[in-house]
Amino acid sequence: MELNDFCIATIITALIILCETLSLLLHPGLELSRKRTNTIGSLGLKPHAWKPALWDLNTIDNMELKHLLGDLCMNPRHTRWIAPLLILGDAVLCALIIWRVPYTEIDWTTYMQQVSLYLSGERDYTLIKGSTGPLVYPAAHVYIYSILYYLTDEGRDILLAQILFAIPYLATLAVVMSCYRQAGAPPFLLLPLVLSKRLHSIFVLRLFNDGFAALAMWIAIFLFQKKKWTAGVVVWSTGVAIKMTLLLLAPAIAVVLVLSLSLQPSIQLGALAVLIQILLGIPFLSHNTAGYIARSFELTRQFMFKWTVNWRFVGEELFLSRKFSLALLALHIALLGLFATRVWLKPSGSKLPSFVQQLLQRRYRTVSLSRTFIMRTMLSSLAIGLLCARSLHYQFFAYLAWATPFLLWQTGFHPIVVYAVCMAQEWAWNIYPSTNGSSLVVILSLAVQVIGILWNANGRQIPENSPKEHVQ
Repeated sequence: MELNDFCIATIITALIILCETLSLLLHPGLELSRKRTNTIGSLGLKPHAWKPALWDLNTIDNMELKHLLGDLCMNPRHTRWIAPLLILGDAVLCALIIWRVPYTEIDWTTYMQQVSLYLSGERDYTLIKGSTGPLVYPAAHVYIYSILYYLTDEGRDILLAQILFAIPYLATLAVVMSCYRQAGAPPFLLLPLVLSKRLHSIFVLRLFNDGFAALAMWIAIFLFQKKKWTAGVVVWSTGVAIKMTLLLLAPAIAVVLVLSLSLQPSIQLGALAVLIQILLGIPFLSHNTAGYIARSFELTRQFMFKWTVNWRFVGEELFLSRKFSLALLALHIALLGLFATRVWLKPSGSKLPSFVQQLLQRRYRTVSLSRTFIMRTMLSSLAIGLLCARSLHYQFFAYLAWATPFLLWQTGFHPIVVYAVCMAQEWAWNIYPSTNGSSLVVILSLAVQVIGILWNANGRQIPENSPKEHVQ
């Protein structure tokens, strides 16, 4: 199947977009109409007697239609108007979901119970608990849900809470599409961004904090694309203070900052990120420092096998074993090292030993990174972390779903493969409870993204390097 044939099938699924475009392009005053008039004249007919019907597709040459639809799918300049239409359509979809689909109680009540203790004056993290367990998220989570506590009548107005959660969903979607546009991604990648059942569920039906963390993650990526380094670090660190899943981006952020700014400014920004964590956590750190750190950034937490989405197929005994945990950690470190040497440091023009030597000698080059490279680096770091995670729960899809189309595009895969992997991944994350088959598909989908990026190290767009000597 040719690429444009696939694009035709894709764009037809978005009838509103197609109709709006054709209504403009088929107007008699436009060039397409003039070309058709010339064609009719060459057949011996009177041009003035020909009055094209607005939606008479038979008047369009088949090749011309294929070119038009292919251009709509592949030309990034169309993103500027396709994206707003998709966001508007998704806003309507969110309203329908809130209206028609029952709310699912999982953690909302517990969040409200924990926040109630905080608002009552409790500052010892080890004593803040709810009906389903203790508070295990950093301070920014508490502050956000404290606001929601007041806005929703102490958590009792669930409908209002769902409407409020639709706001960060749509805001995140808008930022994601802006990031895609900054990276020059083709419009056919936008459709999967609005069709995820699991994503809508995470935001507007289950009210998880991952929605706010995902919003912070994508705003940070957008700011890094814009070379707003300080603002990007501030937003990213704030996201870490909502949920520490965003720490998975830390290796990529470190690489991007060092390549772009040199070592000393990068260290300063790293210190700023730590300072933000301290400032946000002061109310709790001042009462029980060890308790706050242990609860909000617990890296040794034992996850329950029954809730895992990704590694169910290995069996409970292996899943709970220390050897399996250490193997995943080793794989994570190995993949980060492999990506650093083969992909992430490529713009520097240096191998890892030479690059490290230049850093230690404080004499090295900084480079101007493309927006595509920055986004690819951030999202590949995320995908590596999720692939090597010991246990993924359903809400982790908030970070992965919007990253997958871009990563698959960057691998160089045909659009059919991109859509097939997206569909398989969506299917697997919607199986509840997870099965051996669905968990295997989750792992394979992530592996395809990680290995594909590693295999096609340059991605779709080679970084625009502008080396310049920097001496410290």
